[in-house]
Amino acid sequence: MEQYDLLVIGTGPGGEGAAMMAAKNGLSVAAVESFSDVGGGCTHWGTIPSKALRHAVQRYKEFTSSALFNELGSIRRVTYPELLRTADTVIAQQVRMRRHYYDRNRVRLFHGLARFISAHEVEVALTSGGKERIRADKIVIATGSRPYHPQDVDFSHPRVHDSDSILQIDETPHSVTIYGAGVIGCEYASIFANLGVKVNLVNTQSRLLSFLDDEITDALSYHMRDQGVIVRHNETYKAVECRDSDVLLHLQSGKKLKSDMLLWANGRTGNSDNLGLKALDIEANSRGQLEINENYQTALPHIYAVGDVCGPPALASAAYDQGRFAATHMVFGQCNHSLFEFIPTGIYTIPEISSVGKTEQELTETSVPYEVGHALFKHLARAQMTDQTVGMLKLLFHRKTLEILGIHCFGDRASEIVHIGQAVMADKGSGNSLHYFINTTFNYPTMAEAYRVAALNGLNRLA
Repeated sequence: MEQYDLLVIGTGPGGEGAAMMAAKNGLSVAAVESFSDVGGGCTHWGTIPSKALRHAVQRYKEFTSSALFNELGSIRRVTYPELLRTADTVIAQQVRMRRHYYDRNRVRLFHGLARFISAHEVEVALTSGGKERIRADKIVIATGSRPYHPQDVDFSHPRVHDSDSILQIDETPHSVTIYGAGVIGCEYASIFANLGVKVNLVNTQSRLLSFLDDEITDALSYHMRDQGVIVRHNETYKAVECRDSDVLLHLQSGKKLKSDMLLWANGRTGNSDNLGLKALDIEANSRGQLEINENYQTALPHIYAVGDVCGPPALASAAYDQGRFAATHMVFGQCNHSLFEFIPTGIYTIPEISSVGKTEQELTETSVPYEVGHALFKHLARAQMTDQTVGMLKLLFHRKTLEILGIHCFGDRASEIVHIGQAVMADKGSGNSLHYFINTTFNYPTMAEAYRVAALNGLNRLA
């Protein structure tokens, strides 16, 4: 039987963060991965392939919309499977890099399915055959999540897909119905629409992405419809009818949506059901998610859980930090939670969205006196040069102290632009002020100067 200070189950961002932090602090560490390569769902069938696909579709759309393309005449239409293959190189590079991390830090890797035998022992059904028992003083569960599957939907049918299997289809659909208008649903709606596919986006709520600032979601709704997406709010499914040539989504309202494919993007389930946790009195909720305390410990203090298996925020970036914090608690008896106060949201629609801090709705509900500053991308020289003029940067700040309260960005590179504001917001001293952006000299022309434009715009609104 192998003996380690720490065993990590799962090598996605959360597992990697825990394994690397523990190894660098002198613990003997082993990791179990059920897939053939390290990286977890984030690398192989989630974040990396879907964002690489989105990038390829966006570049293809830009090229086909350019004047140069029109001068060149007819060029062969690129298919969805061809665009999918652009992610292969990125995935391979990510796997090599992450495998090197484990090798360099002397973390032993086991490939197979892990199941608890006792509170400190795990049995691994090895992919190569046979079984291996591992004993560890501490254990981190970082098994991630998978798409939620209602029992009455036939996901074995070739025309019904989830966010994993949609990355494996070998044809370009003429039409797609997406059930669920959360982050994943909106991202795929943008991808397919910009590829020229007819899209029905079914939203069970009254607004798209209601956790975002209203002005941002209004802009997203407008541009999605401009791209040809048919958005249907306040709808719930009644049944899914799979046929040879198409699939029919029956809605409770009586509507019927016919399309070549159905993409089910309504919720996710934590990968906790096959770990044997009930024998340890660790129970998951109805979505397979584990309850943890502020130190990422489960009901058994030596067993930690991080990442998507714990539920929100369900972000790869946050999962990596959770893993580091859990390992820090193991080594030092405490962990630093300060990084979690300002976690940015990155949504890779076309155009993309990113935000950090409070929304206008939240500030209004709590009676915080605030003001707004805008910078429209169409007024920025850099955006005009790159022909990426759709979008804006929005600053929310306190009317009296000028403290930055929220940053919301919609448009090209939004997920990059937001980090400048995030850094300023994290400064608890006098640096977190609108004056920082007003008095800072930004390179010209850049997208970053949107902060100066928005800050001056907001300052001019003060009475």
